[in-house]
Amino acid sequence: MKRTTVDLWVGVFVSAGLAALLTLALKVGNASSVSVGDSYSVYGQFDNIGGLKSRAPVKSAGVVVGRVGGIVFDDQKYSAKVTIRIDKRYRFPKDTSASILTSGLLGEQYIGLDAGGDTANLDDGDQIKMTQSALVLEKLIGQFLYGKAAEGGTKK
Repeated sequence: MKRTTVDLWVGVFVSAGLAALLTLALKVGNASSVSVGDSYSVYGQFDNIGGLKSRAPVKSAGVVVGRVGGIVFDDQKYSAKVTIRIDKRYRFPKDTSASILTSGLLGEQYIGLDAGGDTANLDDGDQIKMTQSALVLEKLIGQFLYGKAAEGGTKK
């Protein structure tokens, strides 16, 4: 009888652990929230998107205003074309700028929108002309080391 009770409690704790792992995986994979509301699509061209993924958040002033709809390679401009789906509740001027930023301990990348001052708003299918690519840590370190090496080579 005692063995059955212990087995039951072990089963309960294993089930709770699996449920916690599933919840954590959904949170990290950004699959737990599904946006069903109306939205409009705009796009931006980025030279480097780093680790940006589809369904990544789009934020303005720290508030999630949309999601990344899709990412494709533009073989005419040799850059990444990122489709951004913005909730219809949020309207942005045509001179809005978009940057790929990093947040959190896991290095989650998202798109940050900075509103401009234009009186006309972005419409479905418009392009965000001012974009800033992701900062790649390896490139920054390489530039720093290359700069230090160049300084060291010129001093005597």
